[in-house]
Amino acid sequence: MKTVLVTGGVRGIGLAVCEGFLRKGYRVCACYSKDELSAQKAREKGIETFRADVSKEGDVQSLFKAIGNVDILINNAGVSLFKQIQDVTEEEVDALLSVNLKGAILCAREASKGMIAKGAGLIVQISSVWGEVGGSCESVYSATKAALIGFTKALAKELGYSGVRVNCISPGVVDTTMNARLSAADMRSLVEDIPAGRVGVGEDVAQAALYLDEATYVTGIDLPVNGGFSIV
Repeated sequence: MKTVLVTGGVRGIGLAVCEGFLRKGYRVCACYSKDELSAQKAREKGIETFRADVSKEGDVQSLFKAIGNVDILINNAGVSLFKQIQDVTEEEVDALLSVNLKGAILCAREASKGMIAKGAGLIVQISSVWGEVGGSCESVYSATKAALIGFTKALAKELGYSGVRVNCISPGVVDTTMNARLSAADMRSLVEDIPAGRVGVGEDVAQAALYLDEATYVTGIDLPVNGGFSIV
């Protein structure tokens, strides 16, 4: 049985990805930093949960020690920031870099050890459409997500000869709590710019992750899952 670890996996996109792999019969593990209520609900679904701050090296090392080797790592944990650049604080920059980028790097480092030894594995970063095209008033967030795309391409080259694939998924506007700040009017305006005619849901991203699990000749790609939003 394959073991999957989804960081930030107890709600939103992460939970949908966990549920997708559960349906495939995989052992599914999720880590979270604070949300105990969501973690309890995830456990009731059959997901193993582990509390860990992915921005802290000690937490990440303890996490992988508790789980053991993983076959698939989904680097989903992330935080957002909607703010004009002149108002962004150093603490906010550090927080986004620590979770969105450093956390993914630390988890990939630990996961790769077992994958290289086995000669197989899959690492998937969850980036964002803003990592591809940039988002106004989300410049720092966009920078961290763009960095994940670059990290994916470099790591795919580095690990490919060891049998490890590395890919990226860049969701567009997805109906999660991260976008709860958007008003109904904002959402209607966004939908007008999405050729598919709707915002995404977590299951859309889960389907992409499941595809990357099956597509064994695919590595080093950034897979847009945004209903065509980035092409308009």
